[in-house]
Amino acid sequence: MTGAATGLGDWAAELRDEPSEAGPRGAIDKAIESARAWLFSRQSPEGFWCEVFGGDATLEAYFIILEAFLGRRGREKSLALARGIRLQMLPDGGWAQYPGGPAEVTVSCLSYFALKLAGDRADAPHMQKSRDVILQLGGIEKTNTYTKYHLALFGLYSWKRVPAIPPEIMFLPDNPVFTIYDMSSWSRTIFLPLAILYAIKPVRPLPPECGVSELFSGAPDPAFEIAAAVRGAPRHWKRFFLAVDRVLKLYERLPGSGILRRKAVDRAAAWMIERFEDSDGLSAILPAMSNSVMALDVLGYGEDHPIVRREMSYLDDLTVKNDADPGLLRMQPCVSPVWDTLLSCNALVQSGVRKDDPRLARAATWLLSKQCTKPGDWSRRNPVSPGGWFFEHRNEWYPDNDDTCMALMVLPHIRANVPPGEQQTALRRGLDWMLGMQNRDGGWAAFDRDNHKGWLMHVPFADFNAMIDPSTADITSRVLESLSHYSGFDAAHPVVKRAIAFLERDQCPDGSWYGRWGVNYLYGTWQVLRGLRVIGADMHTPSVKRAVRWLLDHQNADGGWGESIASYDYPERKGIGETTPSQTAWALMGLIAAHQERSTAVQRGIRHLLEAQESAGSWREDPWTGTGFPRVYYMHYPLYRQHFPLLALAQYRSALDAS
Repeated sequence: MTGAATGLGDWAAELRDEPSEAGPRGAIDKAIESARAWLFSRQSPEGFWCEVFGGDATLEAYFIILEAFLGRRGREKSLALARGIRLQMLPDGGWAQYPGGPAEVTVSCLSYFALKLAGDRADAPHMQKSRDVILQLGGIEKTNTYTKYHLALFGLYSWKRVPAIPPEIMFLPDNPVFTIYDMSSWSRTIFLPLAILYAIKPVRPLPPECGVSELFSGAPDPAFEIAAAVRGAPRHWKRFFLAVDRVLKLYERLPGSGILRRKAVDRAAAWMIERFEDSDGLSAILPAMSNSVMALDVLGYGEDHPIVRREMSYLDDLTVKNDADPGLLRMQPCVSPVWDTLLSCNALVQSGVRKDDPRLARAATWLLSKQCTKPGDWSRRNPVSPGGWFFEHRNEWYPDNDDTCMALMVLPHIRANVPPGEQQTALRRGLDWMLGMQNRDGGWAAFDRDNHKGWLMHVPFADFNAMIDPSTADITSRVLESLSHYSGFDAAHPVVKRAIAFLERDQCPDGSWYGRWGVNYLYGTWQVLRGLRVIGADMHTPSVKRAVRWLLDHQNADGGWGESIASYDYPERKGIGETTPSQTAWALMGLIAAHQERSTAVQRGIRHLLEAQESAGSWREDPWTGTGFPRVYYMHYPLYRQHFPLLALAQYRSALDAS
């Protein structure tokens, strides 16, 4: 296809060339068939897919800290988790947020503290190396508020020196300034149990050898530390929140304040306990679940109480055993069965698996059982009936747009084992729910609607950088892709026009789009190009041309694409990194969406995927390409290495057939 035909003008020579296909059609068909067979081999008998979900060493650290808080320090499980932490330590000491990353002070301090709780001595060589690294990074003073709270629980950090999280925020009514529902869903479920802990301020003494005084670099006053917590905030916000924190702490000393505080704690506890129902733990994510168990403990719920036993069992379910080494344990941040199943089904359907395939039918039947039927926190701002899908096995309170739009994309193309009409009813409910979640700016966020008050990012206890849940290009574009499967939705539809306008505003000057939930600009750029193409948008606009140019400029010498997690901290490294199968697939699908399937770049990328595929039908991918909280927490999705290459090969084959 020539440059003139694509409307791209006199671009680089590779766009004017018409090379032969990356390989014989038979080779592509064989690769697709092999990849499908591998993926089907991982399906559970119930019909879903779910691989072990990975994160950094803070996961093991949180559980060890919880065990110590509950008086279980030194038990076998904590010792096995401590082995997992040691295995993740960097050769020079300290711990990183992701494989290949540098030592990070918060992850390192939490990991070091957890090892002290597990019995590691401060003078052990690995602990000395890590201590030196932590001090070089600024010591405990440079860690986030969440870490300092965990130390305060044991008297290793003064409660007076942590930013206040007052439970009285539960009394704030719906208003334009602030309610708890202005915090992102994950912040809500993490911080409200912390507010209970802050109000009660428990201290569980530890033996001296478990202390971490050696990690302090100095002794700054409280005001300095709170100011450090909001570093990066405009000066007026710093002054404002410092004043607010002082007022809150003065209020705690006023006569009679204890009565209101007790009522606030009761209300926060009731809110938390209500959300245990129909969920595998609070929000079904480890930090919120761990905090909730500690909150229950200080509220007087003994370890034999049915609620505590149930919530601890959900935490235990996140444990990952090592069959080859029974003395080694890891923790997952949550489980991902709905997400893994949706992505698997999408790749299989697009690669040509029949609609009535019994294996897909089992998956579709299972997926329909995961649709929400009850109102959750989202219903505060979306008055429609429930109909979304969540990420885990059970998380009824917190469906998300990403899983929902994927379900709406996949389920029309699979025939579930349900009574006639039931599947269509589920799809209508899901579509109504998703449309009701569109933000005023035209985009979609993850869990909430119009959750975008940027000033909350400067609150002192919000220094983990994910206090709000605004519209993102990646989710908005995937919603557009899902809408393309339903009649009446095209580029002229008002809902779609608003979404496209949001995407145009959100594009970076160099042509890329930021990837909120995947690493990073490769993820965002692919999603936007794909969403625009399938919804019927004009693919010859200047913005599309810039995006294509950006993808072409970042292809690696081996024909693939890669991008390091470091691009979140250093934007100049966007699109740069070791080639990975998933990121190569993202770039290819973006270019294919922009009608570049016969370009040299796409041919080289397809050849790379074909050559990198292993004999069993899978691909190897060591770097992580999933994002939790940018610059704070990243995730490893083991099936990304399979879903996306299979999807890219399928879309490439379809594009060739259609051209």
